[in-house]
Amino acid sequence: MSIVRKIKRAVRGEVDAKTAALEALRRSRVALAQRGERARLEQRQEQAARLRAPFAGMTPAELLDYFRNRSQPHFLPGFSGPRNPSKDLQRGLYPRESDELLARAEAIITKHTWPMLGLGDKSFGDPIDWLRDPVSGANWPLDYHAEVNLNRGDGSDARVLWELNRLPHFITLAQAYTVTADERFTADFLQQLAGWRLQNPYGYGPNWNCAMEAALRAINLLGAFEAFRHSRLFDEEALATVLAALDEHGTFIRGNLEFSYIATSNHYLSDVVGLVWLGIMLPELEQAAGWREFGLQETLREMDKQVLADGADFESSTGYHRFVLELFLYTFILCRANEIEIEKRYWDKLRDTLNYVRGYLRPDGRAPLIGDSDGGQVFPIRARDANDHAYVLAVGGVLFKDARLLPDDSPMPEEVLWVLGEEGADEYQKLKSTNTRESSAAFPDAGLYVLRAEDLYLNFNVTDAGIGGRGSHGHNDALSIEVSAGGVAFIVDPGTYVYTADLKERHRFRSTAYHSTVEIDGVEQNTTDQQFPFVIGNEAKPQVLSWETGAEFDRVSGEHFGYRRLPQPVTHRRTVTFNKLQRWWLIEDEFQGNGEYDFAVTFHMNSGIDVSLASETSVWACDRLTDARLFIGPLDLKQKPEFENQFTSTNYHEKTASISACWQFRAKAPCTFRWILIPTRGEDYPQIPQI
Repeated sequence: MSIVRKIKRAVRGEVDAKTAALEALRRSRVALAQRGERARLEQRQEQAARLRAPFAGMTPAELLDYFRNRSQPHFLPGFSGPRNPSKDLQRGLYPRESDELLARAEAIITKHTWPMLGLGDKSFGDPIDWLRDPVSGANWPLDYHAEVNLNRGDGSDARVLWELNRLPHFITLAQAYTVTADERFTADFLQQLAGWRLQNPYGYGPNWNCAMEAALRAINLLGAFEAFRHSRLFDEEALATVLAALDEHGTFIRGNLEFSYIATSNHYLSDVVGLVWLGIMLPELEQAAGWREFGLQETLREMDKQVLADGADFESSTGYHRFVLELFLYTFILCRANEIEIEKRYWDKLRDTLNYVRGYLRPDGRAPLIGDSDGGQVFPIRARDANDHAYVLAVGGVLFKDARLLPDDSPMPEEVLWVLGEEGADEYQKLKSTNTRESSAAFPDAGLYVLRAEDLYLNFNVTDAGIGGRGSHGHNDALSIEVSAGGVAFIVDPGTYVYTADLKERHRFRSTAYHSTVEIDGVEQNTTDQQFPFVIGNEAKPQVLSWETGAEFDRVSGEHFGYRRLPQPVTHRRTVTFNKLQRWWLIEDEFQGNGEYDFAVTFHMNSGIDVSLASETSVWACDRLTDARLFIGPLDLKQKPEFENQFTSTNYHEKTASISACWQFRAKAPCTFRWILIPTRGEDYPQIPQI
C-alpha cells in the first residue's frame, strides 16, 4: 500500500489527493531529516550557545555584565528580579498568597517537593530523577527521541512526566527570589538545571520526544532567567549553561515542528509560540531573528486556523481553549511590550477568545470541562485547577480595558500583577466597579449554548469531535447538558481523569454513558477504540436546529446522527426550554426512527451532590453543604431511575466519587420523552408546571 493511501486510511475525515500527497512528502522528508539528525547526535558533544556578532566575540565576563544589565528586550513586568517595584505590591496585596508562595518555594529547595496536576504534593528525590515516572515509579529510557514509546502499558504516564519536565516550579523559585532576594532560590535553580541537562542529553529520551514540551520548558526557563540573571550567584558558568540550554531548545523545536498538512493543533501552536518567545527574549542568539519571524508568522496563521469565528478553540475542549488562549494572550502581551506590531484583526480575535470564556463560565466562576482537559498552563504563575479559567479573563480584561470581561465578584488574581505589573494592577481596580452579570449566549461555531438568568445556568453541548472532525480531544458528549443553580453545580461534565496511564478509565471518562445525554442500544455516539486514546470518530456530526433567547425564556434545539449507523437508524433530537420567570428547564428528547431500542438517559451529578428518590420516578439532587436542591423528573415515563456510582475529575489524575441518575427503558421510535428540572431550596416538593 502506498504512503498516500496509508495516510488517507489513517486519518479521520475527508482528505483530498493533493493534501495526502503533500503530507506523504512531508513525512518522507521528516524521516530523512531524522536519520541525519540521529547521525549528528551520536557525534555531538555539549555545545556552547551560538551567538551572533558582536556577542560571539565577548569574553565570558563581558557577556555576563551585558546580560546582567541589559534593559531590552522587555519581559513580563513582574519578572525583573528583586529590583522590581512590584515585589512590595505583591506582599501588600497578597499577604496570604505571598506566604504560600514562599512555603512552596521552601519545599522545593529543601525537599524537592511541589504539587503536580491532581496528584497533590510529590517528592522527586535528591538529586531529582527527571526520568522517573511520577505515577508508576518506572524509569524512562534515553532512546533517540523519535523512537521513544509513549504508550508503555505499565501505568506510566508521559503527560505527568512531561509536566515535571516543563519545569513550572522554576517560575515559583523565580517569584520567591523576586520577593525575597534569597540566594538559596538561585542556587537551587542552577543546581536543578545542571542536573536536568546532565540527565537529558540533547535529542534523547522522552523529554526530547515532543517539540511542544521543549517549547513550554523554554518559556519557563526564560521566565526564570529573567529573574535570576540579576543574582550575584548567576556567574559566567551559569550564563553559559542557560544560554546553551535555550539555544538547544530553539534548535530542537525548529527542527522537529509538529506540523501536518492534514491538521495542526495546540501542539504545533505551542512549538511556534516557543520560537516567538526565544526569538524576542534572546536576540543575541544566532538563530533568534529567524525563530522570531517564522514563529510569529505561524502563530498568527494558526490563530486564523484554530480560533473559530465565535472565538472558540477548534478542538472542542474548554480545557484546551484555556491553554490556547494563554498561548495567544501572553505572547501578544510580550510582543506589545517589545513594540512588535500585530494586526488589529488578530487583537480582535484574541478578544473573541476571551468573550468565549466569559460566556461559558458558570455563576460560581468555574468552567464546564467539555472535552479533554489535562490542566496544562503555559506560564504557571500560580497552579490553577483545570476548571479555573477566570484568571485569564482578568488579565485579558485589563489588557483590553474591558470591564465586562472581568470575572464577577472576585479579587484581582496574582497573574494581573506578574504579567502586567503595577500599571495593570491599577487598571484592574479602575475597571472592577463597572462589572456586569452575564446573560444567555450562543456560540454556534463552537456548538455551545448557555441558557442563564441570575443564579441559574445550563449549557447545552452541540460540539463535534473537533479539528474539523479529526479531533483527538473531543468526547462522546453530543447534546449533553450542565446545570448550576444557587451557586451549586449539580449536573456536570465528568472531566478527563487520565490519558495513557489507564486506557480503560480514559475510555470511560469520554464515553457517552458518562455524560448527561442519551445512549441508545449501548452504542457510543462516535466510534472509539480503547487502545487508541486520542482517536475518536465524527459520526454524530451534531447540529443546532434553532435558538431563541429573550427576557422570559430561552429555547435551543439540536440533533446528532451518531446512531444512524445502527441496524435500524435513529436520530436523536434534544430541545431545551428555559422558563426564566418560573425558574425551570424542560428537556425534550425526540427519537426519529423505525424500530425498538434500549434507551439510557443519564444525568451525571457533581461530586458533593447526594441523589435520592423524590417520588417513584423522580429524583432529588442535594448539595451537601447548603440547602440548594435540584428536582429532576420524567413527564412521560413511569420508570424508576437507577443510581450509578461514577466519578468526576476536576484535575488531571484526580477523581472523586459522584452519582448519576439514569432512566433505562425500551421503546419504539418515533417517540418523545420529556424531563423537568426545577431548582429549589429546602425540602419543599416543587410544583410541576402544566406543560
